[in-house]
Amino acid sequence: MTRENVLNALKNVLLAENGQDIVTAGCVQDLAIEKYYISFNLILPTDDADIRLKVKSEAIKAIKDHVSKDAVIKIGFTPKPTPQSTYEQNTSPLPGVKKIIAVVSGKGGVGKSTVAANLALALAKDGSKVGLMDADIYGPSVPIMFGVRGERPMMRDINGKGMIVPLERFGIKLLSIGLLVDDNKAVVWRGPMASSAIRQFITDVDWGDLDYLVIDMPPGTGDIHLTLLQTISVSGVVIVSTPQDVALADAKKGIAMFGQAQLNAPILGIVENMSYFIPPNAVPDQKYYIFGRHGARNLAEEYEIPFLGEIPLIENIREGGDIGVPAMVSDDEASKKAFIELATSVKNRLL
Repeated sequence: MTRENVLNALKNVLLAENGQDIVTAGCVQDLAIEKYYISFNLILPTDDADIRLKVKSEAIKAIKDHVSKDAVIKIGFTPKPTPQSTYEQNTSPLPGVKKIIAVVSGKGGVGKSTVAANLALALAKDGSKVGLMDADIYGPSVPIMFGVRGERPMMRDINGKGMIVPLERFGIKLLSIGLLVDDNKAVVWRGPMASSAIRQFITDVDWGDLDYLVIDMPPGTGDIHLTLLQTISVSGVVIVSTPQDVALADAKKGIAMFGQAQLNAPILGIVENMSYFIPPNAVPDQKYYIFGRHGARNLAEEYEIPFLGEIPLIENIREGGDIGVPAMVSDDEASKKAFIELATSVKNRLL
């Protein structure tokens, strides 16, 4: 019951259209094997229900004949890619932006927005032009973290089209749904509305010329992530996790999502936030591993992706985000050092 044996068995199933086997034709996707349980999806060049049923039956027979008659097999169908549903990116909406970095997490509460905000500021420290887009529609944090709550972006006419002009704070450009809606009202939108808002943040915003655009994504994996990847070409993805197992379990989902070849969004690596606690006025190397030790580092090794660094749990980082002065523009050298090292790792991965 190995992957190789299953794929070799499926090579006995041929497509009527061209005589190719379904493995060589790339029809077999998301193959998973656990003991006697086998599951995979089929992408077929036809929507004909009879042909689908025939291929499915032949695939089940091939596995039982050539691998194991006791195999329990589950086969699903993935829609055939079309110009509307394919994940091909369109780079034209942001011609002046050189690199786009998506900061993601499998779950909320791991400090993704804090990492995104301070990563953007750290990238700008060498004089680079940087923008920060808060794509977390349901829980926007940028207005609070940058002290711009209540402010509204201006509009500018460009070639007869009204464009939103991002705010500027601490030397970088900012835009968030939190700058466009009432602070005290919840954003209660279905998926299509949220996806439409993200498209507008890309196509109807005058980002100008940027070296880096950092996008603070919503937690999890869903419509907004796919919409963004359909609309623009993302240069790389930074995954944020904390060391404990419950966060790492969700981080794996982010790795799995962005690891899919059709999304074409390279994973730059994983960063471990809240790695260890440093008490105020601590002696050198006094660290307390409250949430466990090296969890994200071990996960990076397991999935063979780069480990981008550790961000300590420091009171000043939390305080700075609450009062609108991010750690990167504070006087806390330990905080700044961690984010500068992260920015350096990200830059090196983008070269």
